Amino acid sequence: MVQPRETNEAIIIDALGRLPDVQLGSESAGWHLCRWRQFVGSYSLPPLPDPAFTVHIAGKPLVKTWDRDGWSEIHSVPGCATIVPAGQPTGWLVDGELDVVTLSMSSEILNAAPAADQFRRMRFAFSDPLGVALTRQVLAELYAPASPERDIYVGAMVNALKAHILRGPNPPAQEEIPVTAFSAYRLHHIMGRIQQRPQDNHTLEEMAAQAGVTPSHFCRIFRKATGVSPHQYVMKARLDRAQHLLVQSDMALATIADFLGFTSQSHFTRAFRQFTGEPPSDFRKRGRTVQ
Repeated sequence: MVQPRETNEAIIIDALGRLPDVQLGSESAGWHLCRWRQFVGSYSLPPLPDPAFTVHIAGKPLVKTWDRDGWSEIHSVPGCATIVPAGQPTGWLVDGELDVVTLSMSSEILNAAPAADQFRRMRFAFSDPLGVALTRQVLAELYAPASPERDIYVGAMVNALKAHILRGPNPPAQEEIPVTAFSAYRLHHIMGRIQQRPQDNHTLEEMAAQAGVTPSHFCRIFRKATGVSPHQYVMKARLDRAQHLLVQSDMALATIADFLGFTSQSHFTRAFRQFTGEPPSDFRKRGRTVQ
């Protein structure tokens, strides 16, 4: 008698000792999506039978992975993506609550993809604004009231996420594209620019002009796609960068505040405390202790 094949999800459940918060899958399409919430500690994950595309949704930064002889020098923060290849054991160091979404895809599907090589090695904490945005949208819909229409929409969004992943790394973004109406491409291009340079003055008027719509319409479509306003998204990107600078550099708090576009050090401290629950100085001290 043929034994049923163990899944990624069963292995992760056994390693973490808990069920996913949310899970959805399609055996015929060869994918399974889960949301996991885990807490401070170090975790060992056995080899998975299928590759997994993982998005760091929320929680504390400074999530690291085991890299040969020690913990990685780089770390994952909310908004990062990671690819865990099949057949490779991994180790994880979590500094606080971790909130991630995993999309497992069957090896058979991936082996036939043009970009199959990217799933044969670990890719940790890389930037993928479109993949992250699609994952967040899928997750938001899963918490909406169940309906046939919602299920169809979720399936379409997951298929779009699969297509994006299977396509492989995006080609260099062009400044202009041959359309005049607003498109998802332009929205995600704007989001990518914010993530790359959060310190810039991303005004609502400039972002709306880049999208080719009015400021009020841009606010509506941006909130629908991300769940937050453009201002909140820029602020989060700045505070994510601030967390990195606090731990990875010796920049003074006033210098970080000025570099990231805050009106003063006190403004930066208030915003950072509201975002993380602690002042920047305590975060820096604790982050360096973990390292």
